[in-house]
Amino acid sequence: MRNTVLVGALLAGAIATPASAEVTAQSDVGFVVREVADVAATPAETWRAMTTPGAWWSSAHTFSGSGANLSLSPTVGGCFCERFPPPKGAPATQQTGGVQHMRVIYVEPNRVLRLSGALGPLQSEALTGTLTMALRATDTGTHITWEYVVGGYMRYKVDQIAPAVDRMLAEQISLLAAHIAKSTAPAAAPPAAAAAAAPKPGKAPAAQPAKAAAAPASAAPAPAAPGGDDAANDAARAAFDAALKKAPPKRQGTPPRH
Repeated sequence: MRNTVLVGALLAGAIATPASAEVTAQSDVGFVVREVADVAATPAETWRAMTTPGAWWSSAHTFSGSGANLSLSPTVGGCFCERFPPPKGAPATQQTGGVQHMRVIYVEPNRVLRLSGALGPLQSEALTGTLTMALRATDTGTHITWEYVVGGYMRYKVDQIAPAVDRMLAEQISLLAAHIAKSTAPAAAPPAAAAAAAPKPGKAPAAQPAKAAAAPASAAPAPAAPGGDDAANDAARAAFDAALKKAPPKRQGTPPRH
């Protein structure tokens, strides 16, 4: 079975929290959450990173168990999708599955991306969700704002599921900010090379011939995706519950069996 409940330890002391994360409105029929972060990167760099969720989205908040299976096409009608690897032992001819998390409905490159869809366990409810991801240039980089508006009928209690969704999105924007910081940080010189370059006491430093630029290190291979899982909805709910750090939100009425 996939390991999908490690959210509690994922961010503990590892990365900075976003500048702001809150449930800004809620009622019996829906809620609004807003997440904010600042990064030391241009809007164009931030846009490229934000539209590549497979590089930073938490694997705990996926149906397949691996963030590497996510993709986003930042064009009108484009899909924020996830592919399901075939189950272990499945024949090569077996068709693979997947999920459309959201659909792109508005695009201003390097400025605004808007998607429509109900994330995670909200997908099984009669809900409409709109996620607006806005970027604004600042003196030090880019200000990122995500606002997710959810409304309609659901069997979750709003006062319990809204904070869970807020925590989940706060985690994702923090992971995005950490990914951008790592991607844009200048490479540090290896300690051995720095020591060799230092002149010895009493001797003038010798002139060094010009060196060609070093080739960039090859990227580490992406982790192998685990096999498929028939308990996708249960796993997604568990991830939300772990983010909320309390018992699963109680539902109103009896949920249908899957």
